[in-house]
Order: sequence, then structure tokens, then C-alpha cells
Amino acid sequence: MSQNILIIEDDSFLRELLKKKLGSFGFGVLEAIDGDKGMKRAREDKPDLILLDLLLPTTDGFEVLSKLKQDEATSAIPVIILSNLGQKEDIDRCLTLGATDYLIKAQSTPDDIVAKVITLFGKKQ
Repeated sequence: MSQNILIIEDDSFLRELLKKKLGSFGFGVLEAIDGDKGMKRAREDKPDLILLDLLLPTTDGFEVLSKLKQDEATSAIPVIILSNLGQKEDIDRCLTLGATDYLIKAQSTPDDIVAKVITLFGKKQ
């Protein structure tokens, strides 16, 4: 059974790139373009992992992360933050809210992101 990854990202270029890369490794990929749609998909589809941007239309990633971790249905899903916000306060805030990891987009290639996902699932199996 392949793992499903939900990408909550409003940048369509990055979303498509990650979808292709992750798909080539056999992952199922679900998508959402804003925070509200992302929370809805997470509750409905119960992905094995969420890649979450922080700067999103409707509800920002901080709020999405907080709500996902407070919701019994989604609290156990690991969340990796993908953001250009690189301030220590932002990173600490996300980790405190329950993020599994935090990657700064400008410092991470799509291959780095895929490697992180594979490592995470490798640890879980």
C-alpha cells in the first residue's frame, strides 16, 4: 500500500513539481491550494503525511497546523512545514505546535524534500 501525502501549497509550480517527484517514488499525492481546503482534505482523506506551506490564502499554515494537531482525527498525521519564513521564532512556533520538521524552501531542493519524506517513512516502517 502506498503512502499518501497531502501537499497544502498555493504555489502551483512547486506543488506540481513535488507531485511529480513524490509520484515517481510511488507516493500517492493529494493537493490543496489553501488552508481551508487543506484542513478539509486532511480530515476526509487521512493522509500519511502533510507538507504544509505557512503563507496560504484563507487560513495560514500556523492556524492549519494548530487545528490539525487539536483535531483527534488528524492529530497523529506528521506535518513537515515547507516555508520561506526562516526566522527562528517561526520555526520554534511550528515545532511547538507539533510539526515533525521544518524545511526552508529557499534552502531545500525538491530532491531534499523527497529525501526527507523517504527518511520519515523509513523510520516509521
